[in-house]
Amino acid sequence: MTIVCNPDWLHATWSFYRYVPSVAAAIIFCLLFLVATGLHLFQMFKTKTWFLTALVFGCLFEFIGYAARAGSASQEPGCWRLMPYIIQNMYILLGPPLFAASIYMILGRIILLTDGEIHSIIKQGWLTKTFVIGDLLCFLFQSGGGGLMAGSRDNQSMANIGNGIIIAGLVLQLLWFVFFVIVAAIFHRRMILAPTACSLKPGIRWQNYLHTLYFVSTLIMIRSLYRVVEYAQGNSGYLMTSEAFLYVLDSLPMFIVVVWLLWKHPGEIGMLLKGQEPFTSGFQLYNYRGNSKFARPMYLYTTL
Repeated sequence: MTIVCNPDWLHATWSFYRYVPSVAAAIIFCLLFLVATGLHLFQMFKTKTWFLTALVFGCLFEFIGYAARAGSASQEPGCWRLMPYIIQNMYILLGPPLFAASIYMILGRIILLTDGEIHSIIKQGWLTKTFVIGDLLCFLFQSGGGGLMAGSRDNQSMANIGNGIIIAGLVLQLLWFVFFVIVAAIFHRRMILAPTACSLKPGIRWQNYLHTLYFVSTLIMIRSLYRVVEYAQGNSGYLMTSEAFLYVLDSLPMFIVVVWLLWKHPGEIGMLLKGQEPFTSGFQLYNYRGNSKFARPMYLYTTL
């Protein structure tokens, strides 16, 4: 394949990058997400919490994205190949919506664990479906827009349409997350005012689980807001002038999300629902022992 170099890439109308991307930074995050993928995969199989499959795939997407970014960054500035750039752009963009899908499912299981459906403004049976369907739409918007942009580099009109579709997907994701946090906060407040019998059991740390959701949701919303502004500014916008924005406002927050969920692993909720002994840290999964101390009614066993 013939590579066409642009010696004036920094001031061109459109350029893959407006800076010389760092190979070292891309490799570091590539390795970090590779380790996170392996650990989350282990935790998911250890606790049989299959609803976290999307979280594992999100880590995998991030790993692939940064691996492709390392390959793209290793090329001579102005002579970047299209395919590595497309892969890194798409996979880094699409990892967080997969994180979001698992986060939505966690709230449904918190409600189930505490028998708190009466306090949720959306019935537990519909809550996960509602948010995951919305998240799927966000994912399709972003992937469709990214694909349109990738195939329309020589057609500025189509590229602009693709960029607009991505922005729509990111805005929808941001608004959807705000709505999710509102739903969780209303449930939280109602549970504090009128706790259920299940929520009062000492081994069920339902408020800790909600605090985890608030924390990781905030990080994803910060990342989504950054991406909305970045795509709204366009290829020559201010956020495209420095690679630091990507790593500080996207890479680092998303890595903190996956590390936080390794530590405060949602598998504890699944274990409680199946009557097994809970743990105080996700890293204790290596040594956990099952018992029936927190056994739940049998009708709950098939929900995970």
